[in-house]
Amino acid sequence: MSNNRDQAFWASARKHLIRYGGSFEPAIIERAAGSFVYDANDRPILDFTSGQMSALLGHAHPRIVSTVSRQVEKVAHLFSGMLSRPVVELAERLAGLAPGLDRALLLSTGAESNEAAIRMAKLVTGKHEIVAFSKSWHGMTGVAASATYSAGRKGYGPAAVGSIAIPAPNSFRPRFRHADGSLDWRTELDDAFTLVDSQSTGSLAAFVAEPILSSGGMLELPEGYLAALRQKCHERGMLLILDEAQTGIGRTGTMFAFQRDGVTPDILTLSKTIGAGLPLSAVMTTAEIEEAAYAKGFLFYTTHVSDPLPAAVGLAVLDVVEDENLVERARHLGARLFDGLSRFKQRYECVGDVRGRGLMLGVEIVKNGTDREPDHELGARIAAEAFKRGLSMNIVKLPGMGGVFRIAPPLTISEAELDLGLSIISDSIEAGLAAGASGSSIAAE
Repeated sequence: MSNNRDQAFWASARKHLIRYGGSFEPAIIERAAGSFVYDANDRPILDFTSGQMSALLGHAHPRIVSTVSRQVEKVAHLFSGMLSRPVVELAERLAGLAPGLDRALLLSTGAESNEAAIRMAKLVTGKHEIVAFSKSWHGMTGVAASATYSAGRKGYGPAAVGSIAIPAPNSFRPRFRHADGSLDWRTELDDAFTLVDSQSTGSLAAFVAEPILSSGGMLELPEGYLAALRQKCHERGMLLILDEAQTGIGRTGTMFAFQRDGVTPDILTLSKTIGAGLPLSAVMTTAEIEEAAYAKGFLFYTTHVSDPLPAAVGLAVLDVVEDENLVERARHLGARLFDGLSRFKQRYECVGDVRGRGLMLGVEIVKNGTDREPDHELGARIAAEAFKRGLSMNIVKLPGMGGVFRIAPPLTISEAELDLGLSIISDSIEAGLAAGASGSSIAAE
């Protein structure tokens, strides 16, 4: 009976769903709790990506569940011109966590927050050119999509006028090198802005950047890069927008990733982690920029701007992060996970690199040899083997990105669950290599 229901489910999915990216995972997810999701056979699947990099506190955290229940009975949604206590309280809490960024706009999604941030930057500067990294992902709408270079550019018509890209720094595959072979990011950044200046029509408004380019292959900006980037921006009268959709709210071992570098952006966007799986995002900026935007008539009405329900959830997320000491936990467990993954790099030649910060790490799968060529096929086999063994890991399959696993489990994950995940990854690499060797021998015959 269950098998018939499952077949009917997939038949209905094929008939009625618009496909919006890669293929769907071969499982019907019925429920989720903690660090696991459960399929139709109640098989536990360890969630090493926190849903869509969003379930910061795991699934169905009791304080989030109770907050949603309580708030939805009081007031969930209001006219955009009305205010509620959770909205103002969340704005105040966020300002306390990011000194200098005293004003906040609460929205629903990461793309939406980046749209608002870029719109504000254009209005305040009176300019229109937006610069971003070549492997960036800032959303699939309007100007956010125009500032996204990792995928989705072909076939949709012209991007926004004034869209400019510079190379993302890649310590694993440096374009500019020191004598010892390490990344010379300063020379790369200087070269990149020479190109920006040659393309600009004199209307540079902002640079939008992720501190760790997630869809770009988990590429971390080296220490010192952010300060140098801010200097480049301010020399040209540009604003620096940081997109901390995935790095914000403790994931990297600091509340915000920019705090490691002591660099505060002009505008900060948050999403994913602040809602812990529910749709909530925020734009944060200085009082000076907000006053200038308001004076020029800044307009960004959306249906769910300043909604009370997601704002109450955001407050609960911040409470749990503080009460359960999750920022420090991300540092501690991140080091444990990094060490475990690094042992695979020593054991398997196909593990080319382990990188990232806190509980946001990348593992790049490469072909044997010294040229560091990505191995897409092996990466896909490892991902499939892991899922069969009860582990969900996301592998970046975008063109030119290589086979990079993005590993970002909930900050509430236990050490035992982390170790279980590492064990499954090891078994999956072994199985993926064996399947590849078997396929090679069959082909040879």
